[in-house]
Amino acid sequence: VPEDQADKLLLASWGLPRAVLEKYHSLGVVQMFEWQAECLMLGQVLEGKNLVYSAPTSAGKTLVAELLILKRVLETRKKALLILPFISVAKEKKFYLQ
Repeated sequence: VPEDQADKLLLASWGLPRAVLEKYHSLGVVQMFEWQAECLMLGQVLEGKNLVYSAPTSAGKTLVAELLILKRVLETRKKALLILPFISVAKEKKFYLQ
């Protein structure tokens, strides 16, 4: 992330509603890693273009997907489908995203 865009590491700089930010903050998520912000700033990802990225387990891939989904749903007022690999992960995400 270029120095002039260092604020992009903060979740608060992505235009998310206060309730969403408060929920992430309550979970200890206030900012993201540089690679996560870079994913969100690539090409036209925020306008709905595709993104393929890879990272090790527990690196933070889900946060990138959640932020992309949340921004698109809130901005376009359309529905989104989130497919998760395990029932336990699906239950966890349902709890957090409610």
